[in-house]
Amino acid sequence: MVGAFLGALVLLMLSAFTSVLAGGPLSTKRELVNAAYQANTGECLNWERKDLSDAQKVDCGAAHRFEVTGTADITAAYPKEAPFPNAEAWEKIAAEHCASAAKTYMSDKLDPEGKYGVSTLNPDEKRWTDGYRQIRCGLQVTAPSGAALPSFGSAKTQDQSNVYDPAVCLALAEGNTVGDPVECAQPHAFEIVGVVQHPEGEFMPVEKQDSTMSEKCAAIAAEYTGGADLKAKGLLVTWDTRSDKSWAVGSRKANCKIGAVPQGNNLVAWQGSVRNPNGAPLTTANPPQTTSVRAQDEPTGAPLHSESGKPPSESGKPSDSGKPDKPSSSSSPTTTTENR
Repeated sequence: MVGAFLGALVLLMLSAFTSVLAGGPLSTKRELVNAAYQANTGECLNWERKDLSDAQKVDCGAAHRFEVTGTADITAAYPKEAPFPNAEAWEKIAAEHCASAAKTYMSDKLDPEGKYGVSTLNPDEKRWTDGYRQIRCGLQVTAPSGAALPSFGSAKTQDQSNVYDPAVCLALAEGNTVGDPVECAQPHAFEIVGVVQHPEGEFMPVEKQDSTMSEKCAAIAAEYTGGADLKAKGLLVTWDTRSDKSWAVGSRKANCKIGAVPQGNNLVAWQGSVRNPNGAPLTTANPPQTTSVRAQDEPTGAPLHSESGKPPSESGKPSDSGKPDKPSSSSSPTTTTENR
């Protein structure tokens, strides 16, 4: 599972992105102002409506879905008579203007496989027709589908490791890939049981990471489940590792997780949770960012990936370690039900 890169250029082409005013309407005779069209570098935006029409500036310490890394005026390449860009054109625009803006904003310390994806807020078709040519570049915490998840704190100061908090369950998506967070009562590929913090220092080879994670995840899983016999339930403990590219920018965290025993090279969906109901309360880093949330529905369909042109959902999240519970072939999953 490869995380969002400079990555997952999540193109939020806001075809319905209009008509919000902070503090109420100014006049019925002029168009209301959406906060996104006034946001500056370093400011954060949040919204709740599916069409993003209620976007507002918020403190970056509060829940938000977009952190502005810069603005770009594309008038020179797209004069007033230019037609409204299609998805492929928007991807090109974002790659040309926003990838570099994100690297600069992050002082070249953007994890290419981390939780942040490079995104754009684009003018809607009406503004485009009227000659508006400014875009906002930004960073978002993205689900494997590319949809924005709530983020807390500026990306400049946050650990970028592509991890989830314990008790989050991740769906089994199309193409035998790992999907977005879902309620554990629904079919899912994995249940996150813990996070391991690797030490600072030189890159830890994957083989050594595997050895460390194997030991620590076994202990974490035993505590999380109350010592449940996972093998008898058709389940096993697995984990993620960090690449050298992620390690280089400071990402040191990796998830321990539980999944069903694969069928050949195929992941198997299962239902329920193995968490010990009598266990100690869980400590989460950024709830609701990493709890079971319903991802934002984008108004213009699937986002595009900067490198391959594929949606981020084809890569999965968090990044994997290549162990046999993460196959690459595609097959219809088998669903089992876990009953405690």
